[in-house]
Amino acid sequence: MGFDAHFLGVEAPMPAVPEADAAASVALDYVHFTVVLDTRRRFARITGVNVDGAELVEVPRGDDWQYDARIPQDWQAGPEVYARNDLDRGHLVRRRDPVWGPPEVAARANAETFRYPNAAPQQGEFNQSLELWNGLEDHVLEFARVHGQRLSVFTAPVLDGDDPPYRGIQVPLRFVKVVAWRSGDGLATAGFLLDQSPVVDLGDPLRSRAGIAARERARVAAGATEVPDLGPFRTFQVPVADVADVTGLEMPALVAADRMPRALAAAGPREVTRPEDLLLGAR
Repeated sequence: MGFDAHFLGVEAPMPAVPEADAAASVALDYVHFTVVLDTRRRFARITGVNVDGAELVEVPRGDDWQYDARIPQDWQAGPEVYARNDLDRGHLVRRRDPVWGPPEVAARANAETFRYPNAAPQQGEFNQSLELWNGLEDHVLEFARVHGQRLSVFTAPVLDGDDPPYRGIQVPLRFVKVVAWRSGDGLATAGFLLDQSPVVDLGDPLRSRAGIAARERARVAAGATEVPDLGPFRTFQVPVADVADVTGLEMPALVAADRMPRALAAAGPREVTRPEDLLLGAR
């Protein structure tokens, strides 16, 4: 049960919630993955999954989303957030990533990805597009499968205080992913940021969305109840240090192992539109 920091043969620890936020966080262990839930925002602060590319199996998807019965329902953003709109219940730990091992273990891992602490609202096109979030997830999983590689993957929504309000929650506009693998006798990592903000000229994707939030607050104050106008969608490879900064999570080992060349990291976020754009070489 749960994420294993030693799964790669070298230590790749889960990013840690700062001590000031620890009282509002709860760690939930599932088969091959862990979700650390922020009980105030009702979404994950961070998730971590171990992927064994040599033992991946296919099981029927299903779609039976459930509350996690171990914690109160009002800590979880449930079905009312996703009803009658174009928001997907976007898996944070992707359904297929923990689905490996003996059939009964793989089937349980598949089912446990359909728990509300493992979901966050993503506009449908963003979640399903092969050029965006789903495409990055496909690339990571295929890399593991083809090479029989073990990976540890950390994924989270960026829980910004300026996120737009909707149905009693705030909709995260950005998501991060850090992929870790063993390279020789050491650890290697790569960081990504995905953006579903409703602006065309994003500028620096790590910047606060204060202007967007102010507009959304005005809409809500005027009685609007429709889902925020999310989109367009862009994917960036960023230094893992920037992922740590934007999430407020502590991940020094993952930052130190970043394989993004320093010269390119210094130039800021780099847009990714195809797998060939990924920078996974030596620093």
